[in-house]
Amino acid sequence: MTTHDTSETTTTTAAAPASGVGSTLRSRLQQLLAFASLIVIAAFFAVANPVFLTYGNIINVLFSTVVIGLLALGTTFVIITGGIDLSIGTGMALCAVMAGTFIVTWGIPLPLGVLLAVLFGGFLGFVNGFNVAKLGLPPFIATLATMLMAQGLALVISHSAPIYFSDTPGYLKLSTGNLIPGVNFPNAVLVLVLAVVVAAILLNRTVLGRYTFAIGSNEEATALSGINVRRWKIVIYTLAGLFTGLAGVMISARLGSAQPATGAGYELQAIAAVVIGGTSLAGGKGSIIGTVIGALIISVLNNGLQLMSIPQEWQNVILGAVILVAVYADMVRKRAASTT
Repeated sequence: MTTHDTSETTTTTAAAPASGVGSTLRSRLQQLLAFASLIVIAAFFAVANPVFLTYGNIINVLFSTVVIGLLALGTTFVIITGGIDLSIGTGMALCAVMAGTFIVTWGIPLPLGVLLAVLFGGFLGFVNGFNVAKLGLPPFIATLATMLMAQGLALVISHSAPIYFSDTPGYLKLSTGNLIPGVNFPNAVLVLVLAVVVAAILLNRTVLGRYTFAIGSNEEATALSGINVRRWKIVIYTLAGLFTGLAGVMISARLGSAQPATGAGYELQAIAAVVIGGTSLAGGKGSIIGTVIGALIISVLNNGLQLMSIPQEWQNVILGAVILVAVYADMVRKRAASTT
């Protein structure tokens, strides 16, 4: 009897690493497929229009990836937990308006004003996390309510008018300036690179990342193991809000103004980038590298279609089709994983 129990334990222990290795391999394969898709799409547009591969246009693609990428980084953490955040688009617009209010209207020094705008994004994320974790509201409803409130507050606080940063050129340089002398490489792209590194470390090398995956994989088991799931959910949504605040600063610095109506639709592109990059909407699976690739795919699609003079409505149709394919591929992978 003792021999049988030992054998069974050994078999189970051996199966667990094998399952983990299989999951890792599937994740790497998804990243490779997403990257291959990016190369194919870029090659197509390069052949269709030689302008696509010019240095100036590549910088434009990277520049346009900044806002979507920042929003997608925070959303990656939320979706891995099995949640969703619909408020990041209008939340970004509200954070931009708050940056304008802090710096232009109230005359707060630039560094402090930028910090307060980012922290305000964290506050919005905290509200989402509190509503989801403490009040038990479904993430879809909780963040939808925040989306509508942020949209209204942005208009109320700004009096439905843009707030211009004409007298604060240092703010504009946060996005459009060049930290590297003599090189046309905007600071906004450097900010995105730094944010990617921070997000990757948080997801893959910290307790926050481990608990993010654990909550998305099996929230009930995670709670039974003694982890305060509610508290960590609030932390995760707050982190997503900080990325939203940073995106608000970057987009307003790029435009030179805080546009209260800006932001609608950005949440869909950010979520699409996360899904295209291989993060499962069911939770428990995702990567920062995949999200970055997904954001680049969306930027390349938007840029390439514009160069080909494709009407905006057809651009939306094509992007929607890409999202459908990505979600269907995720469902196929889950079915394959469940049968192995």
